[in-house]
Amino acid sequence: MDNSENVQSFKQVMGNYPTGVTVVTTVDEHGVPLGLTVNSFASVSLDPLLILWSIDKRVSTYPTFIKTDKFAVHVLSGDQGDICSLFASKDVDRFKNCEWSFSEHNLPIITGAAGVMQCKTFKTIEAGDHTILIGEIVDIQADNKEPLLYHKRKFGSIPEEFYMEDQNKPSTPDFSKL
Repeated sequence: MDNSENVQSFKQVMGNYPTGVTVVTTVDEHGVPLGLTVNSFASVSLDPLLILWSIDKRVSTYPTFIKTDKFAVHVLSGDQGDICSLFASKDVDRFKNCEWSFSEHNLPIITGAAGVMQCKTFKTIEAGDHTILIGEIVDIQADNKEPLLYHKRKFGSIPEEFYMEDQNKPSTPDFSKL
Protein backbone atom coordinates (compact mmCIF):
# COMPACT_ATOMS: atom_id res chain seq x y z
CA MET A 1 0.00 0.00 0.00
CA ASP A 2 1.48 3.37 -0.96
CA ASN A 3 1.44 6.39 1.35
CA SER A 4 -1.53 8.09 -0.35
CA GLU A 5 -3.60 4.93 0.23
CA ASN A 6 -2.46 4.86 3.86
CA VAL A 7 -3.44 8.53 4.29
CA GLN A 8 -6.90 7.88 2.81
CA SER A 9 -7.41 4.80 5.02
CA PHE A 10 -6.21 6.76 8.06
CA LYS A 11 -8.69 9.56 7.33
CA GLN A 12 -11.48 7.01 6.87
CA VAL A 13 -10.74 5.27 10.17
CA MET A 14 -10.34 8.52 12.11
CA GLY A 15 -13.46 10.03 10.51
CA ASN A 16 -15.43 7.05 11.79
CA TYR A 17 -14.20 7.64 15.35
CA PRO A 18 -16.71 9.89 17.15
CA THR A 19 -15.22 12.68 19.25
CA GLY A 20 -16.34 15.65 21.24
CA VAL A 21 -15.77 19.12 19.86
CA THR A 22 -13.83 21.91 21.53
CA VAL A 23 -12.86 25.47 20.78
CA VAL A 24 -9.47 26.55 22.09
CA THR A 25 -8.90 30.26 22.73
CA THR A 26 -6.04 32.52 23.74
CA VAL A 27 -4.83 36.08 23.18
CA ASP A 28 -1.94 37.31 21.06
CA GLU A 29 0.85 39.61 22.30
CA HIS A 30 -1.47 42.62 21.83
CA GLY A 31 -4.35 41.07 23.80
CA VAL A 32 -6.40 40.28 20.68
CA PRO A 33 -8.51 37.11 21.18
CA LEU A 34 -7.88 34.12 18.89
CA GLY A 35 -9.54 30.73 18.70
CA LEU A 36 -10.07 27.62 16.62
CA THR A 37 -12.21 24.48 16.54
CA VAL A 38 -10.37 21.38 17.78
CA ASN A 39 -11.43 17.75 18.13
CA SER A 40 -7.96 16.35 18.90
CA PHE A 41 -8.46 16.76 22.65
CA ALA A 42 -7.89 14.35 25.56
CA SER A 43 -7.35 14.16 29.29
CA VAL A 44 -3.82 13.27 30.42
CA SER A 45 -3.47 13.34 34.22
CA LEU A 46 -5.39 13.84 37.45
CA ASP A 47 -2.35 14.88 39.50
CA PRO A 48 -1.68 17.47 38.30
CA LEU A 49 -4.80 18.08 36.19
CA LEU A 50 -3.48 17.95 32.60
CA ILE A 51 -5.17 17.92 29.18
CA LEU A 52 -3.79 17.87 25.65
CA TRP A 53 -4.78 19.01 22.19
CA SER A 54 -2.95 19.30 18.90
CA ILE A 55 -2.62 22.08 16.37
CA ASP A 56 -1.77 21.84 12.68
CA LYS A 57 1.48 23.68 11.93
CA ARG A 58 -0.14 25.20 8.81
CA VAL A 59 -2.95 27.16 10.55
CA SER A 60 -2.57 30.93 10.74
CA THR A 61 -2.81 31.01 14.55
CA TYR A 62 -0.08 28.39 15.04
CA PRO A 63 2.71 30.84 16.01
CA THR A 64 0.52 32.51 18.64
CA PHE A 65 -0.61 29.25 20.26
CA ILE A 66 2.97 27.97 20.37
CA LYS A 67 4.27 31.19 21.99
CA THR A 68 1.44 31.66 24.49
CA ASP A 69 1.73 30.54 28.08
CA LYS A 70 -2.03 30.05 28.52
CA PHE A 71 -5.17 28.94 26.70
CA ALA A 72 -8.78 27.95 27.39
CA VAL A 73 -10.45 24.77 26.13
CA HIS A 74 -14.23 24.99 25.69
CA VAL A 75 -16.09 21.67 25.49
CA LEU A 76 -18.95 22.73 23.23
CA SER A 77 -22.52 21.93 24.21
CA GLY A 78 -24.92 20.09 21.92
CA ASP A 79 -26.56 23.35 20.82
CA GLN A 80 -23.30 25.05 19.80
CA GLY A 81 -22.94 23.74 16.25
CA ASP A 82 -22.89 27.36 15.09
CA ILE A 83 -19.87 28.07 17.33
CA CYS A 84 -18.13 24.96 15.97
CA SER A 85 -18.63 26.18 12.39
CA LEU A 86 -17.71 29.77 13.24
CA PHE A 87 -14.36 28.84 14.80
CA ALA A 88 -13.61 26.41 11.94
CA SER A 89 -14.21 29.19 9.36
CA LYS A 90 -11.48 31.22 7.69
CA ASP A 91 -11.38 34.96 7.12
CA VAL A 92 -14.12 35.85 9.62
CA ASP A 93 -14.00 37.82 12.89
CA ARG A 94 -14.93 34.90 15.13
CA PHE A 95 -15.25 36.88 18.34
CA LYS A 96 -17.43 39.54 16.74
CA ASN A 97 -19.93 36.82 15.89
CA CYS A 98 -20.35 35.12 19.27
CA GLU A 99 -20.99 36.00 22.90
CA TRP A 100 -17.84 35.95 25.03
CA SER A 101 -15.94 37.78 27.77
CA PHE A 102 -12.46 37.87 29.30
CA SER A 103 -11.85 35.71 32.37
CA GLU A 104 -9.87 36.70 35.45
CA HIS A 105 -6.93 34.95 33.69
CA ASN A 106 -7.36 37.30 30.70
CA LEU A 107 -8.52 34.49 28.44
CA PRO A 108 -11.48 34.78 26.05
CA ILE A 109 -14.33 32.61 27.36
CA ILE A 110 -17.21 31.71 25.02
CA THR A 111 -20.65 31.73 26.62
CA GLY A 112 -22.72 28.54 26.73
CA ALA A 113 -20.08 25.80 26.66
CA ALA A 114 -20.65 22.51 28.47
CA GLY A 115 -17.33 23.07 30.23
CA VAL A 116 -14.31 25.37 30.14
CA MET A 117 -10.78 24.58 31.29
CA GLN A 118 -8.37 27.48 31.58
CA CYS A 119 -4.81 26.24 31.36
CA LYS A 120 -1.23 27.32 31.59
CA THR A 121 0.97 25.71 28.96
CA PHE A 122 2.73 22.77 30.61
CA LYS A 123 4.61 21.34 27.61
CA THR A 124 4.64 21.28 23.81
CA ILE A 125 5.68 18.25 21.76
CA GLU A 126 6.50 18.25 18.03
CA ALA A 127 4.59 15.43 16.33
CA GLY A 128 4.78 15.28 12.52
CA ASP A 129 2.73 18.05 10.91
CA HIS A 130 1.15 18.97 14.28
CA THR A 131 2.31 20.14 17.69
CA ILE A 132 0.76 18.69 20.84
CA LEU A 133 0.05 21.24 23.56
CA ILE A 134 -0.32 19.97 27.12
CA GLY A 135 -2.06 22.31 29.51
CA GLU A 136 -2.22 22.33 33.30
CA ILE A 137 -5.70 23.34 34.39
CA VAL A 138 -5.75 26.45 36.60
CA ASP A 139 -9.52 27.03 36.52
CA ILE A 140 -12.41 24.80 35.52
CA GLN A 141 -16.10 25.44 34.93
CA ALA A 142 -18.48 22.50 34.45
CA ASP A 143 -22.08 22.98 33.34
CA ASN A 144 -24.51 20.09 33.19
CA LYS A 145 -25.04 20.22 29.42
CA GLU A 146 -24.90 17.57 26.73
CA PRO A 147 -21.76 17.81 24.54
CA LEU A 148 -21.46 18.42 20.81
CA LEU A 149 -20.21 15.35 18.92
CA TYR A 150 -18.31 15.01 15.63
CA HIS A 151 -18.59 11.93 13.40
CA LYS A 152 -18.03 11.41 9.67
CA ARG A 153 -17.59 15.15 9.04
CA LYS A 154 -20.89 16.00 10.73
CA PHE A 155 -21.64 17.32 14.19
CA GLY A 156 -24.66 17.14 16.48
CA SER A 157 -25.80 16.36 20.00
CA ILE A 158 -26.12 12.89 21.52
CA PRO A 159 -29.40 11.25 20.41
CA GLU A 160 -31.85 10.60 23.26
CA GLU A 161 -32.02 6.93 22.24
CA PHE A 162 -28.41 6.60 23.35
CA TYR A 163 -29.52 6.82 27.00
CA MET A 164 -32.62 4.60 26.71
CA GLU A 165 -32.58 1.24 28.47
CA ASP A 166 -32.50 -1.66 26.05
CA GLN A 167 -32.79 -5.21 27.32
CA ASN A 168 -30.69 -6.47 24.39
CA LYS A 169 -27.93 -3.96 24.97
CA PRO A 170 -24.94 -5.18 27.02
CA SER A 171 -24.39 -3.35 30.29
CA THR A 172 -21.74 -0.66 30.40
CA PRO A 173 -18.55 -1.85 32.14
CA ASP A 174 -17.37 0.05 35.21
CA PHE A 175 -13.93 1.26 34.07
CA SER A 176 -13.26 2.96 37.43
CA LYS A 177 -12.58 -0.49 38.96
CA LEU A 178 -9.72 -1.30 36.55
